[in-house]
Amino acid sequence: MQSSAAGCGDGEARPLSVEEALAVLLDGARPLSDTETIATRSAAGRVLAAPVVSSIDQPVWDNSAMDGYAVNAADAASRGGRLRVAQRIPAGSSGEPLVPGTAARIFTGAPVPPGADTVVMQEACGSDNEHVQVPADLTPGANIRRRGEDVHAGQALIGPGTRLGPQHLGLAASVGVAELSVVRRLRVAFVASGDELVMPGRPLGPGQIYNSNRFLFAALLEALGCEVIDLGIVVDRLDATMDALADGAARADLVLASGGVSVGDEDHVRPAVQRLGSLDLWRVSMRPGRPLAFGHIADTPFIGSPGNPVSLFVTFCLFARPFILRMQGVADDLTPSPLPVTADFDWPRPAKRREYQRARLERDADGRPLARIFPSRSSAALTSLTWANGLVVLDEGRALTAGETVPFIPFSELLG
Repeated sequence: MQSSAAGCGDGEARPLSVEEALAVLLDGARPLSDTETIATRSAAGRVLAAPVVSSIDQPVWDNSAMDGYAVNAADAASRGGRLRVAQRIPAGSSGEPLVPGTAARIFTGAPVPPGADTVVMQEACGSDNEHVQVPADLTPGANIRRRGEDVHAGQALIGPGTRLGPQHLGLAASVGVAELSVVRRLRVAFVASGDELVMPGRPLGPGQIYNSNRFLFAALLEALGCEVIDLGIVVDRLDATMDALADGAARADLVLASGGVSVGDEDHVRPAVQRLGSLDLWRVSMRPGRPLAFGHIADTPFIGSPGNPVSLFVTFCLFARPFILRMQGVADDLTPSPLPVTADFDWPRPAKRREYQRARLERDADGRPLARIFPSRSSAALTSLTWANGLVVLDEGRALTAGETVPFIPFSELLG
């Protein structure tokens, strides 16, 4: 159910801490072994399966770091800095060996001609087109990018397990790599549970709400490069829930569900998973998102989040996202890196569970970062997610007053 209430205790073990729960999930994440070869141009966001090794030096040859004149420093000094401009070398061409007493007009990126050991920036020179006057105190080697100073042939540039960003694709292309071996896309099936759910575009009946979770799930998964399998809305019946989850497990590498993971009479996802497989984790000591389920349907991993959309968003970012990245083969540390910021709010009543409050990071008149929290703690208030640009973390048992330091996790650390 998209609006199901938070779970209550039923005699089972204590709720796990966020760190304990994440450790359980990541321990159960089995990276995909299937790979595919795709064009470098299409590899943004994919996870590298084989190292990128350069077959060339970079730069390929000594080249000019700026527009100016290529000269031999000793030759120029012996002639008082006055040299005849004997050739012009734009980028994309190559020059002739430098004759004594001459200079080459050269442009950024062009190969330095044999015999030249220095490039003098054009702003430091005087020229009448036929001759150039260069300074007397030249430093040999100045303004020349040497062959192989950035990359040498045979060097491994990008390691397996790297989630490829624009900078990685640029580096691969710079050494001539046209195709990359990447982990295949993770297939993720998701289902939204609840008789009350209606798709946007249809009129609402009594007691019905629009299915926002379907759009949240799809967008969050697509941002991670997953192949998304939308199982639709499942009604609040155990048999229908079992059928949907079994279908998802047969078609996907991972099954996600929203709603139905608490202990209410209409919460059927949790018992369905227990009948189809196993449940390894159920409750986490946090708010929002206490009833978080993790287990397996046959051999397919399953993650179930609360039905309220804010709870879904927060638990996806903190648990499902790192689990998915690990299944995709990402080798990095997958925990977010909070920023220490100043609280612009009071929190007088210590909470019993860790709180992830939707927050907006702003600047005061002196440019210092201040964190404000959304006025409502409702986990159904989707407006809080569009208002916020991150989450403030409030540990259990902590009270604070405005001006104290709090951890802030930017959404940029949690999305995509």
